[in-house]
Amino acid sequence: MRVRKSPFTVSLALWSALVLPAPGAAREKRQPAEAHGPAILWTNPSDIRSRDLFDGPGGSGHAPRGPFTFVKEDMDGTNPKFVVTDRDGTKWKVKLGNEARPETVASRIVWAVGYRANADYFVAELHVSGLPARLRRGQNLVEAGGTVRNARLKRETEGDRKVGTWRWRHDAFTGTRELNGLRTLMAVLNNWDLKDENNAVYQEDGRRIYMVSDLGASFGCAGRCWPRERSKGDVGKYSRSVFIRRVTHDTVSFQTPARPRFLYMVNPKEYVRRIRLEWIGRDIPRADARWMGRWLARLSAQQVHDAFRAAGYSQPEIERFSAVFERRVASLTDL
Repeated sequence: MRVRKSPFTVSLALWSALVLPAPGAAREKRQPAEAHGPAILWTNPSDIRSRDLFDGPGGSGHAPRGPFTFVKEDMDGTNPKFVVTDRDGTKWKVKLGNEARPETVASRIVWAVGYRANADYFVAELHVSGLPARLRRGQNLVEAGGTVRNARLKRETEGDRKVGTWRWRHDAFTGTRELNGLRTLMAVLNNWDLKDENNAVYQEDGRRIYMVSDLGASFGCAGRCWPRERSKGDVGKYSRSVFIRRVTHDTVSFQTPARPRFLYMVNPKEYVRRIRLEWIGRDIPRADARWMGRWLARLSAQQVHDAFRAAGYSQPEIERFSAVFERRVASLTDL
C-alpha cells in the first residue's frame, strides 16, 4: 500500500535537507584543539551539603568589587555583553538582558551537584566608567552615567584556557551515568538552548574540563516560546511547563528541550535545528535520572533558596521557583 505524506512532512524534510549540513560535516572543526590529559565532566561533590549556593563556585572572596572600567564589547552569542575590569584588575564579562538572573542560579545548582560551572555573580546596579557613547548591542539597557541594571558578571581568570567545544552526540562520555545525569539536570532547569556551541572544553592542570558554558536559557519555558522575554527566568512559565514527557520500564523522557512554537517556522533553519536537539532530553535510563535526582535531593531548602536569592529574585519568586524545583527533584527520586 502506498503511504501518502502530508505537505507538512514533505516541507519539513525539504527544510532539513536545505538548511542543515550533512551529518558530521563540521565534526573536525568542533573538536578541542591542543587539549591533553584525562577528560573530566563530573566530580563527586562530597561536600554538597555545605556548599554555599549564594556565592557559588567563585565564593565570596572572588565576588566582583568596583569601580569597574569598560574594556571592550563582546559580540559573541545573542545577548548584549562587554568586558570590564575591577579595582584589582580582574576581568569580568558582563551579560545584560533576560539571561542574567537564570544563568546565575543555574551555575550554582550545576556546580553544587558536581559539574563545572563559571564563577557567575548577579549585580542589580553596576556602574561602569569609560562606556562608549553607543554600544552596538544593548544600548537601551544603559542609563545615564554608565549605569546598567540586572547584570551577570562572569569572572575571567588567567588560568582559564578554552580549547574548544564538545558535542552532545559525539563526546567522551556518551552512554555514561554522568552525561545522562547532566541531560537530566538540564531538564530540571528547563535549559532548552542546548546547542553544541554552548558547551566548552577548558585545559586545566593537565586535564580537559567539559562543561555547559551557557546556562542562560533556564527557568522559563521548556523551549523557545512567546513572548521571547518570558522564555527564560520566568516563574510562571517554569511552573506551568511539562517536566516528564514519558516513562517506560527502563527510560524516562523529558519535555526539555522542546521544539519551538509553530510560529517560529517562519525561520525554517532555526526551527529544524531546534527539533534536532529534542533527543537530548529523551530516553534517558531511569536509573541515571534517579541518580541525579538523589544528588539534587541532598541540597537543603536553604541552599536552593540561596541560589535564587543570589540572582536578585524577590522573596515570592524565590518561594515559587524553589517549590517547582523541589517537585521536579521529588519526581526524579520516585522513578
